[in-house]
Amino acid sequence: MCGQENKKMSVQDTIEELTEVCINLRRSVESVGDQKEKERIVLKHIKEFANTGLEINDFQKGLEWFNVSEELSVYKHLAGKIIVLDFFTYCCINCMHILPDLDALENKYSIEDGLGVIGVHSAKFANERDSEKILHAVQRYNIAHPVVNDSRLSMWRDIGISCWPSLVILGPKAQPLFVLVGEGHRESLFLYIKVALSYFKSLNEILNHPLPLKSVQHLLPASKGNLLFPGKICVLESQDGEKLLVSDSGNNRILIMDKHGKVETIIGGYAPAFRDGNFENARFNAPQGVCILGNWIFVADNENHAIRKIDLVEKVVTTVAGTGVQGHDYSGGKLGKDQVLSSPWDVAIYNYNQDERSIPVLLIAIAGLHQIWALFLEDTIWWKKKLYKAGTCAAIVGSGKEENRNNAYPHAANLAQPSGLAVSQELKSVFFADSESSTIRRVHLEDGKVSAVCGADKNPSNLHCFGDVDGVQYSAKLQHPLGVVWDSSRKLVYIADTYNHKIKKVDPTGNCTTLYGGEKSKSDHKFNEPSGLALSPNNETLYIADTNNHSIKAVDIEIQKIHEIFVILPEEKSKTDCKFEFDTAISADGGELSISLTPIFESDLKLNSEAPQRWALILPSSWSGSNLTGDIKTPSTVKIPKGEGKHQIIIHLDVVACKTTECIPKKVSVVFNVNQKSNAPSTVVEKKELLLK
Repeated sequence: MCGQENKKMSVQDTIEELTEVCINLRRSVESVGDQKEKERIVLKHIKEFANTGLEINDFQKGLEWFNVSEELSVYKHLAGKIIVLDFFTYCCINCMHILPDLDALENKYSIEDGLGVIGVHSAKFANERDSEKILHAVQRYNIAHPVVNDSRLSMWRDIGISCWPSLVILGPKAQPLFVLVGEGHRESLFLYIKVALSYFKSLNEILNHPLPLKSVQHLLPASKGNLLFPGKICVLESQDGEKLLVSDSGNNRILIMDKHGKVETIIGGYAPAFRDGNFENARFNAPQGVCILGNWIFVADNENHAIRKIDLVEKVVTTVAGTGVQGHDYSGGKLGKDQVLSSPWDVAIYNYNQDERSIPVLLIAIAGLHQIWALFLEDTIWWKKKLYKAGTCAAIVGSGKEENRNNAYPHAANLAQPSGLAVSQELKSVFFADSESSTIRRVHLEDGKVSAVCGADKNPSNLHCFGDVDGVQYSAKLQHPLGVVWDSSRKLVYIADTYNHKIKKVDPTGNCTTLYGGEKSKSDHKFNEPSGLALSPNNETLYIADTNNHSIKAVDIEIQKIHEIFVILPEEKSKTDCKFEFDTAISADGGELSISLTPIFESDLKLNSEAPQRWALILPSSWSGSNLTGDIKTPSTVKIPKGEGKHQIIIHLDVVACKTTECIPKKVSVVFNVNQKSNAPSTVVEKKELLLK
């Protein structure tokens, strides 16, 4: 026991020392221009630390793993590999910034080449300890390498990690070689791995065996062709009525649909890319926030680090800020596409009063730099009478230091991953969800003052003060909120309290209470990390992007009734695996039609009892019913009014069928031709089996 403790402390001491040594190593490497000299410096470092005799402890037994078919061992599966341990937590934007670097590294060096990348998920928030939530994150961020849920931080403590993100690079005998803290180490990472592989191969210590990989992508829901991790939502008023704009983040596109879920316009495509063009050719990469200004839609194109503009008249997408590459500029001030950005997460329009004229300013939550920026769409005289020319994009709130520090001076305030914006024109303010501090905060847009609304505590450096408590100001507790929307009629802000899986409300005095979620939700309407909110123009319906449920929910605020909006793609974009058509008849005097559908399979497929088998019924305009969306296990009842002639009920089903080793989503379309005639019964029960191949 004493020996184990001594070894543990020795490894921790080594990691602490190695962290400082690697800071100096990086400086030494960057100070020389010759590549061979860089490699010589790194090789000298490796030789110094390769033979210390220290090895890290193995992963604890019984931890849950992703993207592999069995638990991994450092000394079995990863023996003879250069191992990169990525200590991350999925809420952390800086951790997400490392993923493209790791992806590029894995594309260059395979497991057979001797490189093993392991994500060690070390949760900050209580919600993030849940393996189901980590699974969603692995799928959402397309993480292909093995990930372990180190829910008790055993590896974190054994090695002595102190912050997210941290990369620890091990040699083929699990000896610590390098430590990289924070983001922005791509060149160093590639250099260290290249030299380490070359050196240890020369010693015949690198082994080429594979790992038992098994991707979790097949576990995505059957509805992924419709919505996949929707991030944000916005309401568009049009001559044809109320429209919903949805950032279908996991599918890298923007959808425009009616309030019943019928998709009318698809902008972008499934494959992530950074490309302007018409609606079909344009490409996004994990888009988040959307907002409206006239015939323009602005999009926070998160992983492209850009702001895009959708012109609904010209039907084109253009880039108005950002280069497509992550930047680290904390001031800004350049025009449009010359200005680099870092992970914009939300956008909102504020109509700024200048010389008795309303000038639109696009506010941007820059999560990656912990700031709020503005894109000035016209020449604007902003705070302290500073002139910004049209097209200028600049930081307006936050120093860039990650804290929960409020201040009368906007650039002296510190934010912590702002991820949602809600403009109140009447209060001349923008409320924002400051996700990493678990707070709702406010910027007074006349002078830039930043003040607290609710959540966390008064210590600005405490980013671990979170929970789920209704209360006033600091007595209220949230957990990583991502979405907010202002209700002008009730004078309050609705909050997507993301990691508490709840919708809350707070008034400007800081009185915060739970509205929906938790015990207030029925079992069939439980939220799963909701992250986007929008209000109907009449402030009667609250729309929710229920991200991990891959769905949009609508709440009638007055009667607190929640229903899911079943998203229906245009026929040419909807991949239907099977189609069925049935005839039935009901009395011309009206009546009630009960419909039950049971999928059965010719092959060895079976319905997955853990997956939602969902349907949506589309009825003639004057008809109504119950269970028109939801799980197919419950029959739907359709109320049919008095009338004659033939009508159609169209049913869309998403089902998940599984074999022993894989699950297969299937889309099914069913049509009931309903003939109303005088000699037909008033009550009809239709139970149909659907034979699926």
